[in-house]
Amino acid sequence: MMSASPPHLLIVDDDERIRGLLQKFLIRNGFLVTAGRDAAHARRLLSGLEFNLIVLDVMMPGEDGLSLTRDLRTKMTTPILLLTARGETRERIEGLEAGADDYLPKPFEPKELLLRINAILRRVPEAVTAGPKYLSLGPLRYDLDRGELSQGDQPVRLTATEAALMRIFAAHAGEVIGRTELIEELGRDRSASAEDAAGDRAVDVQITRLRRKIEPDPREPRYLQTVRGLGYMLAPD
Repeated sequence: MMSASPPHLLIVDDDERIRGLLQKFLIRNGFLVTAGRDAAHARRLLSGLEFNLIVLDVMMPGEDGLSLTRDLRTKMTTPILLLTARGETRERIEGLEAGADDYLPKPFEPKELLLRINAILRRVPEAVTAGPKYLSLGPLRYDLDRGELSQGDQPVRLTATEAALMRIFAAHAGEVIGRTELIEELGRDRSASAEDAAGDRAVDVQITRLRRKIEPDPREPRYLQTVRGLGYMLAPD
């Protein structure tokens, strides 16, 4: 029996260490997780992807979390959980008035964050989180819920490892993913072949194969880009 897609969370925090720790912890607990480093990055991700919940740090350089929350509330109903450096009543009230669904003062136990996320998601009506979510890659369309690639009404056949790669890249669209991270993610994906997924060179070969299926010109990648010295990035339309 096919299980429903796991909830997709957007984590926004300017502290790279906290961002990475939260991402790993929440992925281990069954969520799809995309991370943003500031409000501007979050806006770009939100313009191309739909999320079930946003975990947002209040204190960030540039536009802060309260300002972003107020603005997002004029456009979307996606639940927002604020992470506050101070647990002061005034700041908590300000966050809730801005439209946040809940807040969690730092420092916090990851387990408490998990409980609060699950509590918020249980309160959300199905209609808010339902509905197809797609990424456009020129004439191709990738269905995030089903993990399927199609051109018009024709499916594009992917091997298990290519499909696993697409799932990983789509969950982190617009973000650079290093080879090591890709190897780890593929190792966790049970549908990917262990032989195909092992090692840097094998990942490069799989990327080349995937590009043949999604790129107008695989030698000049438009959608699955190489970021020199760092890794790869999916850049949908």
